[in-house]
Amino acid sequence: MLNPFKKTSGIETRKDEILESEKYYQEGVARLNDLIAPAAIKINPRSIRVGETLAQTIFVIAYPRYLQSNWFSPIINIDMPIDISMFVHPIETYDVLKTLKKSATQVQSRAHMEQEKGLIRDPALETAIQDIEELRDKLQQGTEKFFRFGLYITVYGETEKEVSEAAKNIESILEAQLVYVKPAVFKSEQGFNSSLPLANDELDTGTSMNSAPLSTTFPFVSSNLSDNNGILYGINRHNNSLVIFDRFQMENANMVVFAKSGAGKSYAVKLEILRSMMLETEIIVIDPENEYKHLCETVGGTFVKISLSSENHINPFDLPHIKEDEDPEDILRNNIANILGLLHIMLGNITPEEDSILDRAVRETYEVRDITAQTNFNALSKESFPTMSDLYQVLRNMEGGELLAIRLEKYTEGIFSGFLNHTTNVKVDNQMFVFNIRDMEEDLRPVAMYTVLQFIWNEMRSNLKKRLVLVDEAWVMMKYEDAASFMFGIAKRCRKYYTGFTTITQDVNDFLASRYGKAIVTNSSIQLLLKQSPAGIDVISETFYLTDQEKFLLLESNVGEGIFFAGTRHVAIKIIASYSEDQIITTDPAQLLEIEEAKKELENE
Repeated sequence: MLNPFKKTSGIETRKDEILESEKYYQEGVARLNDLIAPAAIKINPRSIRVGETLAQTIFVIAYPRYLQSNWFSPIINIDMPIDISMFVHPIETYDVLKTLKKSATQVQSRAHMEQEKGLIRDPALETAIQDIEELRDKLQQGTEKFFRFGLYITVYGETEKEVSEAAKNIESILEAQLVYVKPAVFKSEQGFNSSLPLANDELDTGTSMNSAPLSTTFPFVSSNLSDNNGILYGINRHNNSLVIFDRFQMENANMVVFAKSGAGKSYAVKLEILRSMMLETEIIVIDPENEYKHLCETVGGTFVKISLSSENHINPFDLPHIKEDEDPEDILRNNIANILGLLHIMLGNITPEEDSILDRAVRETYEVRDITAQTNFNALSKESFPTMSDLYQVLRNMEGGELLAIRLEKYTEGIFSGFLNHTTNVKVDNQMFVFNIRDMEEDLRPVAMYTVLQFIWNEMRSNLKKRLVLVDEAWVMMKYEDAASFMFGIAKRCRKYYTGFTTITQDVNDFLASRYGKAIVTNSSIQLLLKQSPAGIDVISETFYLTDQEKFLLLESNVGEGIFFAGTRHVAIKIIASYSEDQIITTDPAQLLEIEEAKKELENE
């Protein structure tokens, strides 16, 4: 038989252990509270000082009859430290209907009394009756709910003056929309506690509101970019609306596309090309990786291969056709400046003395062919313009130009002579024109891109058309000061020639490291940001002023997803193509292989 006294003694011992543990726990909690608590709290009638920070709470007491969506956005985006709390307390529909019935009876009685006295009708009473009856119908049908809504804003500062000014700024913004607020006088502590993320409505000051106006207070409203004109860029990921836009209706039609490798930037751009061609837009592309060949062949475009052994040649000394309002001297001077920029890339480091010699040599090269500011450029044939060999001969016979001639020799008589030392035989005579430089030597790619871009620039100035010019892997040119400057000049001036300039890059750091990189972004009304790498997201965030949520969206996006900027508006976008479009613009090697195999099977049949 067990000893009962021994059992009781064991229970008492266990109770003592629990009490001892509870004591240690309570001491630990107290110590933790001491660590996180402010040094002091001072409660004033209108504010509360927590440590070094002063806080003041204001709350909304009245709203206008109509509230527009996103009306609270100016407060959400205001540049000052604030906390905002919204408390939504549901009210039973049955109770609200009883109150509304009573209110409707009172308002109608008052209206009848005024009518019996012969007074003129009161629009305020008629409006009140109409609103009450409309709300009763919606509540009875279940299409609306009723709530008690409390909106509190706590502003922070170091001094009473600073906090008071901040509160007045918010008050003026809200009163401009007929939303009126009051300070939480003698309830500063309750106001401060209500603004903490604890879900405690200690201030308990609200306004009765039904579902429709309450929904307008939701601070995050997705923009719509749907227009009657333009092309479909994708789907708005937030509200599934269509992103339809015409870039030529903006202040300029320029666009920049940033994305990591494999994020779908070329896919998105090719989809824009295909849809823009339906609106009779001419397309010119500089393609460094052979990504546009399948699209070009499918739409019947012209695919020009630029390489050392290619039969296609572009002469940098060509001059554009001039119009009546243009000065031939300015045209010649600009082209000489462009050639000097090209020579800087070709020859490497150029001293100021050598730059002066090259300037004089290029001018003399034109003069050797009797081309001056007084010459009628429009009457000249392609064979009339000088070539690199002419410049080489001028430098050889010029004092101080011998070393420059030796450095230029590889482009006139050496291994690179087949590229730049010929008369132009390329003619843009198709709706889509692609310059492919994939097979160009790595060191010559910047030279090739610069030369092709100069040719395109002359074409833009000679023939005014609605066109898009796209430079893929634009970071290659941004590494060179003269090339970056030339590309920025085109981006800044192409609007006058009805052209949209698109730069596409995956190396964000190299592109934006150039002082012309951000300038090109600034001069582009449209920006498309797709999935980014962690290494480049900080640069992107700083350039486009992204929020933390937008940064996270770009890091976690799937292929073909990102943010589409159009002027001051931007939306989260998803690029979607139809099956037929996908077959034309796909860049997936496996899918392209399947398409090629299907073509061969059809040919064999």
